[in-house]
Amino acid sequence: MRQLEELNLVDNFLVNSLTSHQIYGEPAARCILECILGRKLGKIKVIPQHFMQGEDTDKHGIRMDVYLDEEDGELFDMEPDNNSGKEDVAALPKRARFYHAKLDAGSLKAGERYRALRNVVVIFITTYDPFELDRMVYTVKSGCIEVPELPYEDGARTIFLYTQGTKGNPPESLRELLHYMEYSSRENAKTENLQRLHEMVTAVKRDGKVGFAYMKSFEIEERIREEGIAEGKAVGLAEGITQGKIHDILDLLNDLGEIPPALKEQITSQRDTETLRSWLKLAAKAESVAEFAKQIGMTSR
Repeated sequence: MRQLEELNLVDNFLVNSLTSHQIYGEPAARCILECILGRKLGKIKVIPQHFMQGEDTDKHGIRMDVYLDEEDGELFDMEPDNNSGKEDVAALPKRARFYHAKLDAGSLKAGERYRALRNVVVIFITTYDPFELDRMVYTVKSGCIEVPELPYEDGARTIFLYTQGTKGNPPESLRELLHYMEYSSRENAKTENLQRLHEMVTAVKRDGKVGFAYMKSFEIEERIREEGIAEGKAVGLAEGITQGKIHDILDLLNDLGEIPPALKEQITSQRDTETLRSWLKLAAKAESVAEFAKQIGMTSR
């Protein structure tokens, strides 16, 4: 197990803990995102580890690492990603497509016209080269194959940032940010903005609540790993593992207060193991039942 002090900003736990922090969350998210976009942001709302469930219990949902809503502006999903498995890298474009679809579906209210659909930017920050062209920045937008110069703006943009890319001509500030995110030490905080960001990262790492949540998340990961080993050795354990995750989620929430019947039913009826895995991590970090319910996309009553 890596120590909390050793984590970098490409680690999911640290970036989630930083951007969800009551004091440092908004300024840290703003610092990172403004550097990536090269522009100032308006008022933003940060929703770390935001879960958007599937249309039905058997449909795939998504858990966004850092979801940001710019008031009267764009929606952003920021995903630091260390998972460089061959199949996962190959599926990255389809993952981006699915994230855009879920974000679009959740941002247009009933009765609104399509022109009200918000612009969405999905950002992947990877320590591997997703397209093997050694570029630091890959920006993907829709266009017309037959007439490439045809103006076509659907409001969707995906940015892939490779922390070690050397080709292209990105701003020096972005190069320094991505290097710092992969190697989050004081020595790599070379600008005034990065020094402020490093101070926030250091403060979050020293926060007792964050340290406790890290230990708890490690225990959960160990349990999941052990269950995965057992699942691979025996047939017929899937339902038992599912029920175990459901029990653990309810157990953690019971420590926080009374669980509304509708929320309990939603949890007990869920059968997707990846969804339950995400909910278990959220329950371990939540400070209230209402907070957990909001993170999985349900209003607690």
